[in-house]
Amino acid sequence: MSRDYQICTRTVMDTTDPRITFNEKGESDYCQNFDTQIKPNWHTDERGAAELEQISEKIREEGKGKDFDCIIGLSGGLDSSYAAYIAKEKMGLRPLLFHVDAGWNTEQAVNNIEKLVDGLNLELFNEVIHWQEMKDLQVAFLKSQIPDQDLPQDGAFFSFLYQFARKNNIKYVITGANYSTECCREPEEWGGYPGIDKTLFQDIHKKFGKKSLDSFPLVDILVYKVLYQKILGMQIVKPLNLVPYIKKDAEEELERLFGWQKFQHKHHESRFTRFYEDYWMPRKFGFEKRKAHFSSLILTGQMTRDEALARLSKPEMSEQFLKQEFEYVANKLDLTVDELQHIFDSDNKTYRDYKNKRQLIGLGANIMRLTGMERRLFR
Repeated sequence: MSRDYQICTRTVMDTTDPRITFNEKGESDYCQNFDTQIKPNWHTDERGAAELEQISEKIREEGKGKDFDCIIGLSGGLDSSYAAYIAKEKMGLRPLLFHVDAGWNTEQAVNNIEKLVDGLNLELFNEVIHWQEMKDLQVAFLKSQIPDQDLPQDGAFFSFLYQFARKNNIKYVITGANYSTECCREPEEWGGYPGIDKTLFQDIHKKFGKKSLDSFPLVDILVYKVLYQKILGMQIVKPLNLVPYIKKDAEEELERLFGWQKFQHKHHESRFTRFYEDYWMPRKFGFEKRKAHFSSLILTGQMTRDEALARLSKPEMSEQFLKQEFEYVANKLDLTVDELQHIFDSDNKTYRDYKNKRQLIGLGANIMRLTGMERRLFR
């Protein structure tokens, strides 16, 4: 049943999220969740500093005698870059920087990684994915017609990282996940599938893939949550939730210290993700992930609603640039422009059209929310 269009009076989240609700002021449930679940439990003052030092001391102590005391997945984007800086300079840790090259790095991302590695004097491990397998999986996902087109990259990034950490007995994984720029989680319908679902991957690849994925890693979210974390003791640390983390200030600090360069928008370190979020998702499915990104900045006082609406009134990239990127993505994936256009024009589907264990993953997500392990609105 369709509903009248409505947009939040405080953020820019709207009824393109089909499950959004509003109060009598016209404020969405994202606002209520931020006010009641996130803000009261988000400490970047002395309390956060004390908690950060306590965690840092524990990691340093347990890491004595090891080459590295933690690992950080580094994309070259702001969140992971600033997390690496905080881990080394503020927490006094000895992290291994871990990068997964899925074939879509922008030159700017590569330069940022090099500058951080040199500036922080840290070691980088660079894992290069077998391109023919990566390409085959990405084309299969495109042909599946679901919105969740970044799942192949995300699956590779996290699976390689977790497997490497487990193999090398690295207990602590430092991430750039944070409330400051990510307190509004994209709803599931916008390509926000909640984790690496091996059942979904395998069914889509079985239907549309052509190559065997012999070297492509997939650590199912349930294996990661149960085996890696609960049994083997791997721990996720989110230092950006314990320090003052303001997007503009962090960008300027990294630029001043290392010559790091900021991106036009979030996730633009990957050429495919930039294309997917700026072109494929809004034009094929009608979903704008920027609404969640900007709403996070609005709620945390880093952007006004008017500024967000002005940005949303036009694409981040020019039409000419997006046309060139469409051709680039097609060629990179060994598709003709017409073949990619045909996929774009074909009927949309969702994960529900394929085998999955979303219900089981959702149960786990609800448990995390009830126990306070996940405070963002998760649906």
